[in-house]
Amino acid sequence: MGGAPPTGATPNVDRLRPSAPELEALQAALGAEQATVYGYGVLGALLSGGARAQATSDYQLHRARRDTLDARITAAGATPRAAAAAYDLPFEVSDASSAGRLAALLENRVAAVYANSVQAGENDFRDDSSTQLRAAALRALTWGAPPTPFPGLPER
Repeated sequence: MGGAPPTGATPNVDRLRPSAPELEALQAALGAEQATVYGYGVLGALLSGGARAQATSDYQLHRARRDTLDARITAAGATPRAAAAAYDLPFEVSDASSAGRLAALLENRVAAVYANSVQAGENDFRDDSSTQLRAAALRALTWGAPPTPFPGLPER
C-alpha cells in the first residue's frame, strides 16, 4: 500500500519543500497557468464539437495544475502570487481559427515557462517540470503549432 505514488499522480504537497530557485519557478509556472486558464476561458466560447471538448479538457487540466501549484507554494510557507483580473490577448480572437491559434500559443508559452523551470531545480522538481514541458508541447501540436526541435526554447 505504501511507497511511491503511481506514475502521473500528483505528489503529496507536504513532502516537497522547494528551494528558493524552485519556489521562484513555481511562482512563474503559477502565473503562466493563471494566464492560460484565462485564455482558455476566452477561446472555449468560440469552438464547437471536438475542438470545444478539447478546449474544455485543457481548461480543466490547467485549472488543476494551477491549483496544485498554489498548494505547493502555500505548503512551502510562501504566498502564491494572485492572478490578474484580466490578461491582454496577443491578437483578436473572434472565430474558431483564431481560438485554435491562441490555444497553441498558450501551450507554447506554458512550455517555455516549464523549460525554464527544469534548470531551477533538482530531481523530483526537474522531473515534474520536464513532464509538464512535454505535456504542453504535445497540447500545442494538437492545436496546430508546428513541431520544434526543442519545445519551450526559442529557435536558434
